[in-house]
Amino acid sequence: MTKLSVNINKIATLRNSRGGDLPNVVQFAKDVQRFGAEGVTIHPRPDERHIRYQDAFDLKTEVYTEYNIEGNPIKKFMDMVLEIKPTQVTLVPDGDDAITSNAGWDTIKHKHFLSDIITECKRNNIRTSIFVDPVLEQIEGAKETGTDRIELYTEAFAHQFGLGNSASIVPYTECAVLAERLDLGVNAGHDLSLDNIKFFKDNIPGLLEVSIGHALVSESLYLGIENVINMYLNKLK
Repeated sequence: MTKLSVNINKIATLRNSRGGDLPNVVQFAKDVQRFGAEGVTIHPRPDERHIRYQDAFDLKTEVYTEYNIEGNPIKKFMDMVLEIKPTQVTLVPDGDDAITSNAGWDTIKHKHFLSDIITECKRNNIRTSIFVDPVLEQIEGAKETGTDRIELYTEAFAHQFGLGNSASIVPYTECAVLAERLDLGVNAGHDLSLDNIKFFKDNIPGLLEVSIGHALVSESLYLGIENVINMYLNKLK
């Protein structure tokens, strides 16, 4: 069964919009795990516009499933990761002004940079994943960095699937097949939803984990968080 990791950035966004501590990020993380989620994902950015660095530390003792911290490996981010030692760090090439993640790494161009980061993470027993576009050469490049996993950037699939183009899955399937052959674990995330998750999962061999935040939280406004998590879990079986 593919694991569901719930990205709770949007809960922090809602909290920050009014100040104070409602909704409480830590309590939400505890609840989604209680409802069946197999992981919690956060993605702090330098301006802390949603998840704050303090949230990352506060969550350390409360995430008892898998704790995945995503982000651009600048010094402040890596200092935090190496102190917290989450289950997994997902390296994402965010620009400071990016509203959300919008591209994967060029694993060939940034091979040495990524390799150095990954070596340090492994030295601290932190599993590593690299955010990549569904391009075969980038999967091969990821292998050369020493990473444990890749995370396929799924925005293009989600957009095209919503337009009725199911063939948009093809490059993702091909990349997953290659990753499996190279002994790389496969994660995926970005714009996955209840509408497309089953089709995606059924066509991606060896899919280990999906990280879902925006859609899951939005769907929960209508259907309730516990119900939505169980709907995802059923589709991922």
